[in-house]
Amino acid sequence: MSQSITVTTNGDSKPVLKVAFATTNMEDIDAHFGSTKQFAVYDVSANESVLSKVIRTEDKDTDAAVASLKGIDIVYFVNIGPTAAAKVINSQIFPIKYKEVVAIEDELVKLSRMIDENPPPFIKKILERSV
Repeated sequence: MSQSITVTTNGDSKPVLKVAFATTNMEDIDAHFGSTKQFAVYDVSANESVLSKVIRTEDKDTDAAVASLKGIDIVYFVNIGPTAAAKVINSQIFPIKYKEVVAIEDELVKLSRMIDENPPPFIKKILERSV
């Protein structure tokens, strides 16, 4: 079963990405995918980034965590196991791993700039799937 990536539009018809961040404090990308207690989900466009929801994860259940991210285009974390990474990718969610803690706000600014100026191939591919 293939899952399509959902890209919505805001009022001025700009593309919007659904992006999830594994976080312990709602400010930093600072959690391991498999042990995070929450994902902060943002709608990101060239003009703005808006917190749309927080997904809480109670158990260390990879299948449940991946299922909870249905409709997400990109997920960020500081680490992930190989089995979980395969499940994320098979769900057509683009995984991004950082080796150190990064501020969510910094990444949101980078994403908005990429969408507005010249998106890299992986962002273009995500955006093209909605057409």
